[in-house]
Amino acid sequence: MRAFTCPHCSALVFFENSVCLTCATAIGYSRAEGAFVEAAGRTRCANRSLATCNWFAEDDGPLCGCCALTRTRPRDDDAEGLEAFALTEAAKRRLVYQLDDLGLPVVGRDVDPEGGLAFDLLSSANEPVVTGHANGVVTLDLAEGDAGHRERLRIQLAEPYRTLLGHLRHETGHWYWEVLVDRPGRGEDFRAVFGDERADYGEALQRHYDSNPPANWGDTFVSTYATAHPWEDWAETFAHYLHIRDTSQTAAAFGVVVNGPQNVQVRPDEGLVSEPQEASSDFAGIVAAWLPLTYALNAVNRSMGTTDLYPFVLAPAVLDKLRFVHDLVTADRAYLPAEPAEPTAVAG
Repeated sequence: MRAFTCPHCSALVFFENSVCLTCATAIGYSRAEGAFVEAAGRTRCANRSLATCNWFAEDDGPLCGCCALTRTRPRDDDAEGLEAFALTEAAKRRLVYQLDDLGLPVVGRDVDPEGGLAFDLLSSANEPVVTGHANGVVTLDLAEGDAGHRERLRIQLAEPYRTLLGHLRHETGHWYWEVLVDRPGRGEDFRAVFGDERADYGEALQRHYDSNPPANWGDTFVSTYATAHPWEDWAETFAHYLHIRDTSQTAAAFGVVVNGPQNVQVRPDEGLVSEPQEASSDFAGIVAAWLPLTYALNAVNRSMGTTDLYPFVLAPAVLDKLRFVHDLVTADRAYLPAEPAEPTAVAG
């Protein structure tokens, strides 16, 4: 994420701020301008209190463009559900900001009723909820907003990383498979890299949960869950690409560079040097800056007695998949509406 400043005094403000902590000016995020602006004369999103939203409303409604993508939320009398809802919406604002920044289409059901993007944020405290995606609708169990619940599942499923933002990136990635791969007719190119997504999804997922991950899975997949089915491989890789781009942009915005230890090589004739860029279309350059940055950040985390910030290894085959995602994300694209179709299997 880029660094933001107060429009009145130029002090640093964070993405969650609604008031400048230096000069007390009321501010908010303008999606149209991609910047924080003074709140005077602007209409706050109607979810300002309910979801701590600091964005401004769209011209045609009471909600901001991010909150308007949510079509289902907890009831007003569900205090715990609403607390988790606010946390989830905060993560979703980060997601939508990044999608906008990358120039990816973000099209809601108001524009594309058959296949636009929408979010059902539901609490499993009241009913069974399966986190997943189907035909543009992302369903998320708000129990993921509870750190204890999320950590228990992370350990149970042997996942190195599990966050609300990660869930949103993954599930939204399923929608972008439809938008970037399926509708434009890039299926054969996709299958050459990820495999044939026409394999039965339900059977593949059942096999995944009934057995151990394939031997040497890390040679070709970014995570064990990616081994379940090509759809999951895409969604995991897409989410991972967003992790890399967002973290690299934040590091660049704050001037974080790596220049050492001296006389240490990452590869032959390549020192431990990283200077991330806020925006780049050069995939090789993104990766070259990313890897040394992760080594340094992991070392800092370990010095604090915590786990690695980045507990992943990117094998050459995984880098090829990430490059495939990068090429689609950075290509010129026109949004193609979905054609009416029978609901597909829910992708997790």
